[in-house]
Amino acid sequence: MPFALLSVFLIPTISTPFVYFAGKKSPKAAAILIALIAIVNIALILTTIPTVLNSSVHRYVESYTWITIINTSFTLFVDGISVSIALISLILILAAALFSIKYMTGKKNLPAYYALLCMLSIGLVGVFLTSNLLLFYFCWELMLVPAYFIIGGWGYKDSYKAAFKLFIFTHAGAVFVLLGIGTIYVVTGTTDMFAAQTALMTASPDIIKWVLIALTAGFAVKMAVVPVHMWLPDAHSEAPAPMSALLSGVIISAGAYAILRLSLGMVFPAVGIAFGTNFLHGLAIFGIISAFFGSLIALVETDIKRLIAYSSIAHMGYIMFGLSLFPVSVAAGTAVVLISAIAITGTVLHIISHAVSKGLFFLSAGAVMHQTETRDIREMGGLAGKMPFTAVSGTIAALSIAGAPPFACFISEFLIFVGAFQVIHTDGFYIIPTALMLVATVLSLAYALRFISFVFLGQSKGEEGKKIFEVSNYMKISLAILVVLIILIGIYPTFFLNLIQTVKFG
Repeated sequence: MPFALLSVFLIPTISTPFVYFAGKKSPKAAAILIALIAIVNIALILTTIPTVLNSSVHRYVESYTWITIINTSFTLFVDGISVSIALISLILILAAALFSIKYMTGKKNLPAYYALLCMLSIGLVGVFLTSNLLLFYFCWELMLVPAYFIIGGWGYKDSYKAAFKLFIFTHAGAVFVLLGIGTIYVVTGTTDMFAAQTALMTASPDIIKWVLIALTAGFAVKMAVVPVHMWLPDAHSEAPAPMSALLSGVIISAGAYAILRLSLGMVFPAVGIAFGTNFLHGLAIFGIISAFFGSLIALVETDIKRLIAYSSIAHMGYIMFGLSLFPVSVAAGTAVVLISAIAITGTVLHIISHAVSKGLFFLSAGAVMHQTETRDIREMGGLAGKMPFTAVSGTIAALSIAGAPPFACFISEFLIFVGAFQVIHTDGFYIIPTALMLVATVLSLAYALRFISFVFLGQSKGEEGKKIFEVSNYMKISLAILVVLIILIGIYPTFFLNLIQTVKFG
């Protein structure tokens, strides 16, 4: 369909004021309007998939005249990776909007909340749909502003403190991203990431190495890997549940996508194989540290949202480890199609699986908090009998995060480890990191089972005689959407794998 990707940008942009005025009449109408916009955009994204699968370059591209003075076009594109993550992002926006109808009832200034949520969707999806570095950076920053105001305005007791921490950390990271993008433009004279990739091959390796480090450091802040993770637990614990679902499901996933697309896909081929190997080993080390740190804190955390937040840090460690398995031969000028790189295929699938699973995890936790009016898991228990739908949803989310079959994260983690064993044959460095990451999966199962037992099983530890009821139908619909998706990806990941494996790096 002509203008499909442009429409994905323009529809929420034009609709934001209409969402606000609809919210003035009825907050429910504003939420439903955002959900309808997400459904329309999902349909538009789906129309690009035949081109992605069947064209010779496996990309769908739209290009429009933009800033002629610096010879830059408003270029939108999707390939197998970006179309997959954009689809999941839109589904999470749909679920968050429906969940908000009841969850946000009674909160102040809801028209502004829904307008900001609509604005946030532009940046969230836009990051995955452009090959223009300027437009990428615009969307990268556009994610931050609405997120700051949503967390600050509709969070809990220290909401603006947590939102400010989010703003400072991620904006500091964005400075490194801007420095990297600026250097790329100065060196190559282009803002198109694919044209820049070719031009960087003839640039000075010393400059390219610093560009690679700067971009990766900036993206790692958004990804919230150790040691630049400090903003994440506070932001999650203070944010309303729909925002937490998007924060962990999409925003930190954007950091992982950016490292794969820009750091490894665009810059890495020009750094040389020696530096490239050491760089990938460094990513593996940060991944291991993040996986263990996040898992161990989650094992002792008693705040339901902070527990899930630390599990996000752990899973960003899995993804960082997966990214470290990027084919080092690309740094020697070799082109690699992902059908032959199982580890990176699994890593992209894990970005998708984690986004859905963690989105459901946070919405389930939000449902529990909404109905019980507590966030301490020691004061919960026995909720499976009182909130069976939420209990099933939360259990599925926790087991998926733990990597249990037949749920989404099992197959993605399995592919990462299969890929790691393949890489071990050519690089013995990965023997110990792979063994450690296998241990980390046991820790994931431990904190997931602890969550299930404390929250849903056993005897109720709340106030005697307190009535606790199941969530509303709109909340159930949003939970059900993600439950179905987790099971479908776990049982039949082929739809996404076929898309991902069409992508070529180098």
